[in-house]
Amino acid sequence: MSGQIPVTSSFEGIAEAARDAGKGKTLPPVHLWNPPLSGDIDIRIAKDGRWYHEGGEIRRAPLVRVFSTILKREGDETFLVTPVEKWRITVEDAAFVAVDVEAEGRGETQVLRFVTNVGDVVEAGAETPIRVEGGEEDPAPYVMVRGGLEARIDRKSFYRMVEMGEEAEIDGARHFGIWSGGTFFPLIAAEALD
Repeated sequence: MSGQIPVTSSFEGIAEAARDAGKGKTLPPVHLWNPPLSGDIDIRIAKDGRWYHEGGEIRRAPLVRVFSTILKREGDETFLVTPVEKWRITVEDAAFVAVDVEAEGRGETQVLRFVTNVGDVVEAGAETPIRVEGGEEDPAPYVMVRGGLEARIDRKSFYRMVEMGEEAEIDGARHFGIWSGGTFFPLIAAEALD
């Protein structure tokens, strides 16, 4: 039985398996892990990015970081996954919150780098797009982080993006948006700004 990972169903067991899987400098290969569903676990990621277990906030940032590395999205559901376990969790909005953005370059050569609440850094581009839900009064911007998992862009970062924005024509219509990684991401119809 040497080399096998023991199967546990406890919060601590999942944390230990996640720590073991994430000992390298890269993210664990959750896309390769397809164990059967173990069930539901009372873990919730709130809209503001805080994590809760059985109603109490998980305040240990390193533990939240470890858990964030073993998140897997399948359809509309999110799971904590290890090589031998798969636990469904609740995500109120997005798995992450983008808490900062920096820009390098300008115009079509500009690259936006977002930092999430768990320390991931993602460059927006064709594979990691920016999208905006909601209306002009209350836009909800998101950036793809990895594997179908998004980060909701916080208000201050969104305002900084808007300050860097410009108009461009897409499919014959003028849009106000932002360039990153050679892709233009529309934020709002240009006529809405008039």
